[in-house]
Order: sequence, then structure tokens, then C-alpha cells
Amino acid sequence: MPSSPLVTHRTAFRKALLAWYDERRRDLPWRTAPSLYKTVVSEFMLQQTQVKTALPYFDRWIRELPDFASLAAASEERVLKLWEGLGYYSRARNLHRLGKAVASMKFVPATAAAWRELPGVGPYTAAAITSIALGAREACVDGNVVRILARLTADDTAQRDGSSAAKAFAPLATEMLNPDRPGDHNQAMMELGATVCVRHSPQCLLCPVSAWCAGRAAGDPERFPRLASKSIERTEVLRAWCEHEGRLLLHRARQGSRRLAGIHELPTPEQAGLTAGAVRAGPLLARRTRGITRFHVTESIHAAAAPEMPPADDLAWIPLAEIDTISLSGPHRRWIAEILGTRTQATSAKQPAEGRSRRRSKSA
Repeated sequence: MPSSPLVTHRTAFRKALLAWYDERRRDLPWRTAPSLYKTVVSEFMLQQTQVKTALPYFDRWIRELPDFASLAAASEERVLKLWEGLGYYSRARNLHRLGKAVASMKFVPATAAAWRELPGVGPYTAAAITSIALGAREACVDGNVVRILARLTADDTAQRDGSSAAKAFAPLATEMLNPDRPGDHNQAMMELGATVCVRHSPQCLLCPVSAWCAGRAAGDPERFPRLASKSIERTEVLRAWCEHEGRLLLHRARQGSRRLAGIHELPTPEQAGLTAGAVRAGPLLARRTRGITRFHVTESIHAAAAPEMPPADDLAWIPLAEIDTISLSGPHRRWIAEILGTRTQATSAKQPAEGRSRRRSKSA
């Protein structure tokens, strides 16, 4: 991408951007008494997760594991339990591995290149950590920054995906970076994209850098950036609710699994040693949909008889009273709670009706 005319105004742009950030930035916990550790944890949590979703997880994490040493000493089970519900559990495992690596170092890496050698740290995360916590002159380029730069320059070049767009706009982001306050500049750009220069209906009248925005001048900022539409694949998953003597049968993904190693979910018929027909024949307890990357997944949960054969090593009978003590994927924890809660409500509603019937019989 050739140098943009925007670069000629970068001094005024930087000043306006940081003046707005200093006055309007959100009060976020990782910005209060900031530290390298808080920056690392927040950046891992914010990968593919919105700020509002990450906030309660971050607060709990810092209370339980306040530094690299405590993270390094924690068991994987404890780490996964604290992460439960955030999804993309490879992030938690990589953060755990990174914590062990940093805790064992005599000196913390100071460059983005060195941080990229650590578990789970890509170009964006390395730039964010080193610029925010260590003052490195590294520009961060995420979806928010791509959107801002594309609108500022009215660049309608078709990009294959977000990763390609980030690479294309990285040189401009570097040219616009404030060398005196690189971390604040990066946070200001991300803040602007998250709160003002949003994907739909951007608030141009509130934007501190709208004077340099070619997209706004063209009258259609939402046209930028041009990213290829994602092809959504729809798929269906059948789940078995097998309950026996106050216990629920759950599947635990084996270590080494790409996404959910060590995490419990309701089993599919195949995992439970049942046929799909037998499971479908049982009462439908819930049908839920969720999005996983480019997949739109519909999951149907049916009550099913407990399998006759002994469960495999990756299956476990969990007492209902102990469900809260194990690591479940976020959706499955919600669905199990809903099913159990519906049962409790039905029982509570039935008891008063039975009581009224008995009282009428006695009075008669």
C-alpha cells in the first residue's frame, strides 16, 4: 500500500486522537494500576472476545492468579475453570504455558520479535503487549484499526479476509503511530473503533479525527473496508442427556484435542455408545444454536437411556450436585442449567396444585 496523504497530517491526527483518548477512554481494570501481567492477560482474553464479556473473567482471574508466578504454579484444571465460558480454550492453555515461560526467565523480553516466540503470541498480541506495557514503538492492527484506516483513506481495495487486511494496512498504521506514546496511541485507535468508528452507523459527529476522514467526505464510511463475505456452513449436532441415579453422563475431550481438551460436554450418540436413532426417539429437552467461527451449529439435546456398556475413558458419570466443580464449555453449562432449572420449576408448580387438590378432598 503506497503512503497515504493522511500521513502528511499525522502530527495533528496524533494530537487530536490522544486528546480524545485522555478525556474519553473507558475505565477498564487493566488500565487501573497497569502492569505487564495485566496487559498480557487482557490481551489474551480479548482475542475474539468483546470487552464487556471479558470484564468479569478478568477481575476473577486477577483475584485468583495475580501474577506470572501464581499462573505458572496453577494446575491446568484451575486455569481452565477460571477461563470457563470464554471459549477458544487454546488461549487459556497458551496463556498458562506463557506464564510458565515468563516466570522462569531472568529477564522479560522487551521486543515484539522476542514475544512472538512465546506460546499464543502472534504479531498483533506482541505489538499490543510491548507497546502498552513496555513502550515499544510497535503498531497494533486489528479489525478496529483496519476499519478506521480504511475509512480515513477511503480505501476500497477488496481484501480476502481480516488477516490480509491487517497486513495491508500495517505500513500505514506504523507511519501514523505516535512514537512518544505508542501504547496509548494503539489503545486510542482500538477504543475509537470499538466505541465511535463502529461497523454499522459510525458516530462521525463524535469522531475526533473526522476532519481527515476521506470516507466520511465521500458520504459513505460504512462502505469501507471491503472484506470478502464469510461463507457460513450450517451443521447439526445431536446430544444425549443420559441420567442415572442422580448422575449425568458427560464426555471429556482428551488431552491433545485441538479445541476442547479437558473440557466436558454432553456426549453425541457415538461418544455415548448409542445409536442416533435411539437418541432421537427420546424426548427433546432443548434445541439451541451457536456460532463457532464460520459454522452455524444447531444442537438438539434428547433424553436417552443410559448406555449398557461401561463408559469409555473419555466419559464420566458426574453427580448433578457436583456439576459446578468441573470444567464445562460455556454453552453446555448454560444448557444443562436450563434443563435442570426447567425441571425444578415444573416440580415447584406441581406441588401447590397437588396441595390444593388434597385440601379440597379433605373439606369435601
